[in-house]
Amino acid sequence: MADPKNILVLCTGNSCRSQLLHGYLQQLLGVRAHVYSAGVETHGLNPRAVQVMHEDGIDISHHTSHHVEKYTHIPFDYVITVCDHAREVCPVFPASAKQLHHNFPDPAKATGTEEEILQQFRAVRNQVKAYAQAFADEHFPHLIQD
Repeated sequence: MADPKNILVLCTGNSCRSQLLHGYLQQLLGVRAHVYSAGVETHGLNPRAVQVMHEDGIDISHHTSHHVEKYTHIPFDYVITVCDHAREVCPVFPASAKQLHHNFPDPAKATGTEEEILQQFRAVRNQVKAYAQAFADEHFPHLIQD
């Protein structure tokens, strides 16, 4: 097996969107990748993100919120920004890192009743899950699905 790829998922606060994608990529890619997530700020892990991932069978409760500077020493193969703000202020990574971008809505800005807010989190989770699968299919085409 080839050496694992290093993947960084980057968003503004490393509390929701990057954590969701981190969880899905880790599940899909397993030992084929080292997945990291970080923010250009740190807002802490959002409990609703943990809840909606748990609903889909993935435990991200052990994740922590990190600032991108923590990972500047890692030679990333992929840097995926998941919000426009992170892409605009993203630090420079080595040219060898393939930079990808997809702007997901920020569920932390959802308003309404608790159920309405959770519906927004679930909707973004489902978008992130579809993106993770498409990323895995395109960049790791030889994955054997269990």
